[in-house]
Amino acid sequence: MAIHSTAIVDPRARIADDVEIGAYSIVGPDVEIGSGTWVGPHVVIEGHTTIGRNNRIFQFCSLGAVPQDKKYAGQPTRLEIGDNNTIREFCTFNIGTAEDAGVTRLGNDNWVMAYVHIAHDCQVGNHTILANNATLAGHVALGDWVILGGFTSVHQFAVIGEHAMTAFASAVAQDVPPFIMAAGNRAVPSGINSEGLKRRGFSPEAIKAIRNAYKVLYRQGMAYDEAKAHIAAEASRHPELEPFVRFFAQSERGIIR
Repeated sequence: MAIHSTAIVDPRARIADDVEIGAYSIVGPDVEIGSGTWVGPHVVIEGHTTIGRNNRIFQFCSLGAVPQDKKYAGQPTRLEIGDNNTIREFCTFNIGTAEDAGVTRLGNDNWVMAYVHIAHDCQVGNHTILANNATLAGHVALGDWVILGGFTSVHQFAVIGEHAMTAFASAVAQDVPPFIMAAGNRAVPSGINSEGLKRRGFSPEAIKAIRNAYKVLYRQGMAYDEAKAHIAAEASRHPELEPFVRFFAQSERGIIR
């Protein structure tokens, strides 16, 4: 291990042999860090925190601190970070609470820019991009390939579906269906993320089916339950619509309008 002489690493921490830890960083006793991970200077990693392989954690991050929740009473809840994530400067990720699953999760291959806050019990998928100052309140769920524009704020318990995208300074107060672009304060739908889908290899036919599902949700005057049933039926013929079905099963706050 390449641990700087000024770093403070508890001897009970489980650190892979090739982990690098920079100057003045602090690693607590209940921390586990996987092979190939680099921790910059002035990083604090505490709590019951597990960090996977090949992550890059930049200076002044705080990972695994107790939740910003008055109900928290010292329970041994957790923070889990997967593999191949980039976590830039001044990010803050908190452990979970006993009132939820007890764990905050960040998946694999995520690009997390400076000053991002991931609160207690958030569940962040894979391949996401969280731009500078994006803020997730407690219990938020982000699907795979979500992109949050800078200064996006997300209300507690909100769900953002796969491949969705928010614009700069969006305030997300309700759930955002998959593939949707959202913008504004409060955030409203503004079409589908077609350019992102093209870059990820979606066929023209798949994008057309997704655009039609968007029209069912927002342009044809259907009641929400009717629109959900219609899209679920279409998913049997168009498997690319399955993220809508998963989203409908998870969403409880109502969708942005």
